[in-house]
Amino acid sequence: MSDFYKKEIDRHFAWFEARLPAGPARFLGWVRKPSSRYVRIPLAILLILGGIFSILPVLGLWMLPLGLLLFAQDVPFLQKPIAKMLGWAVRKWSERERAKRAQ
Repeated sequence: MSDFYKKEIDRHFAWFEARLPAGPARFLGWVRKPSSRYVRIPLAILLILGGIFSILPVLGLWMLPLGLLLFAQDVPFLQKPIAKMLGWAVRKWSERERAKRAQ
């Protein structure tokens, strides 16, 4: 079952990468590779901490989900809740976009 959630997370990453400019998309693709694990884990922790301290001017709440998403690549027990959270967020985003077009 864990493999299903890992594939779901990979699908969301691919969707996100397709919408980024070339440079950040290449970096994200590199960070997701298994060989980048020793960069990905500290980066994920820094993003999570930055998201927690989002009240500071430079940091933002956007850092928390991105950090959790990166961390879930290496921590199997996080894959299911993160995949479900992403599915929920995509559904809400799609509903919002449909409502905007209907107006």
